[in-house]
Amino acid sequence: MTIRVDKQRTLAEPGTFSGVGIHTGKRVTVTFSPAPVGHGLVFERTDLPGRPRIPVQPSAARYDHSAGRRTILESGDAQVHTTEHLLAVLTGLGIDNVLISIDGLESPEPEEGGTSAIVALLRGAGIVDQEAPRNPIVLERPVTFRNGTAEITAVPADSLRLSYTIDYDDPLIGSQHLSIDISPEAFERDVAPARTFVLSRDVEALRAAGMIQGGTLDNAIVVEEGKVLNEEPLRYPDEFVRHKVLDLCGDLALLGRPLNAHVIALRGGHASHVAFVQELDRLLRASHAPTSWVREPLTRFNKPTPRDPEADGFVFDVPDILRIMPHRYPFLLVDRIVEMTAERVVGIKNVSINEPFFQGHFPGQPIMPGVLLIEAMAQVGGVMLLNTVEDPEGKLVYFIGIDKARFRHAVVPGDQVRFVLEPKRLSGKITKMHGKAYVDERLVAEADLMSSVVKP
Repeated sequence: MTIRVDKQRTLAEPGTFSGVGIHTGKRVTVTFSPAPVGHGLVFERTDLPGRPRIPVQPSAARYDHSAGRRTILESGDAQVHTTEHLLAVLTGLGIDNVLISIDGLESPEPEEGGTSAIVALLRGAGIVDQEAPRNPIVLERPVTFRNGTAEITAVPADSLRLSYTIDYDDPLIGSQHLSIDISPEAFERDVAPARTFVLSRDVEALRAAGMIQGGTLDNAIVVEEGKVLNEEPLRYPDEFVRHKVLDLCGDLALLGRPLNAHVIALRGGHASHVAFVQELDRLLRASHAPTSWVREPLTRFNKPTPRDPEADGFVFDVPDILRIMPHRYPFLLVDRIVEMTAERVVGIKNVSINEPFFQGHFPGQPIMPGVLLIEAMAQVGGVMLLNTVEDPEGKLVYFIGIDKARFRHAVVPGDQVRFVLEPKRLSGKITKMHGKAYVDERLVAEADLMSSVVKP
């Protein structure tokens, strides 16, 4: 598996639409215009003297609690508010270079809510490739941001995948989860139609604070005690979490470059989205350090990493693991292989509250299931076994026996589990390994695993 080398994209011709700002209630017109390679996404305030431009980048982004529930971009005295929906469409459709001319403070909302009208506008204008490759951000290791109950984690991946979990006390919304690979087709079909939403009990206070002046039952969902007040029913049973994915997609555009990562968000919002983007940007700028958080894109992963069972030190990260292991979300349980010699293999699993199994496994007191500790242990051993055979991409590891499994301590969110496996027999058709799992220096689980490497 390799990182896709996509070309930068822009529009074939301009596209214009008008609408009302959902917070200001003022009518605004936006024009998307083609832009050259390397231009990026840039707003232009045509109603201000000198038509100031505001680039979409982390340093221009902020979240103002007094303004509330919106992402703001600014450059000098010029600002643009509620940028997330427009930017979500550009990110979802994979458009890199566009000039966004706007004649007011706030980006407008389509009358019917969601962003399908903007998708249709840009598809009608034509989306064209340019003669330059994209320059995505590629992570080397997980990055996590926490703020109160909100948590956002990005882990290495070869394209953008978003997983979002929300938890509301209203019975209609409740707890919802969505995980989706962001492609133009998936965004248009599964994300773009999702409308913004609000609880009816919050409407009066928000309007008193000068917000949602342009919100209506046509462009937003209003929920009251388990019921939708709109005449139009929900467009999806989980429309609420789909809109959160839309918001996150737009806020990730603030990075100024495409992101190849699996981003996992729990109880987030624009404040945590913007803070996460700026933290990731800080780590990007420090990536020249000996232990970097990112690496230059489109170099290492275009061909397999050389494998040497006698070499110490760092061996495999997630893209390397994905290249030879058949497992994928939510069942890939290894984040990194940090050591592999002829005598042993050591792998890491970072346990986050965003793990899908915590939704149903003691949700009031989350504990990682013991059987998944053994599965993660087996996957670490599988990387070692596949490293010993020719053509590992065309092989599978089948585990055929588990002996002497013991679970000694609970593993909970926030733990980093270190798996150490030592082969007892690597010859013949059957391989036996003894595995131990540690959190810090404490043994939490161990087992003897037997397996065989086979063709699919």
